[in-house]
Amino acid sequence: MAEITAGLIKELRERTGAGIMDCKKALKETQGDMDEAIAYLREKGLAAAAKKAGRIAAEGIVDAYIHLGGRVGVLIEVNCETDFVAKTDAFKDFTKDMAMQVAASKPEYVSREEVPASVIEGEKEIYRAAALNEGKPERILDRIVEGRIEKFFQEVCLLDQPFIKDPDKTVQQVLQELIAQIGEQISIRRFARFERGEGIEKRKDDWTDEVMAELNK
Repeated sequence: MAEITAGLIKELRERTGAGIMDCKKALKETQGDMDEAIAYLREKGLAAAAKKAGRIAAEGIVDAYIHLGGRVGVLIEVNCETDFVAKTDAFKDFTKDMAMQVAASKPEYVSREEVPASVIEGEKEIYRAAALNEGKPERILDRIVEGRIEKFFQEVCLLDQPFIKDPDKTVQQVLQELIAQIGEQISIRRFARFERGEGIEKRKDDWTDEVMAELNK
């Protein structure tokens, strides 16, 4: 079995246009065989979906999702190529699912490409210092940091998150499956998540609902 290196993943991605995590999985499933990995991605419809990535998607939907009695709200824009596809149930259901995903999983970015380099470097420094404090050997620090950065992306990037309705798949995989099914380029352009009271530091003498409930007993 060939070692699954970053270079091998990069080559497969360049040859198929599939996502990084899909390329990594394909290489693992095929013991590092490049030709078999390409065939694997084509069978899954992931390479075909990736070929549509360069096409312009300017139609679509801006949708909203409100949860927990108005405690959490999400606005999301998902784009496709034609107004016809934007009106299909499959596209609408996907958009609604993505709004629910944002509400439940609190991503900060759509993709890892949106994460500022300064944020990534800051996280790496934290993970390296933590690993040293844990007594990890210097020789494996880079590997530990790389693994923790991957987990960081899975937490903060929507496309890297496990899909809430099927955690065995990432949001990226669900998106690519929809692209293969519909035959158009589809992209999650942006989202905004609102949580009631988020970012507001309550004064100690504020009358909260909990205090009022106690007084009214």
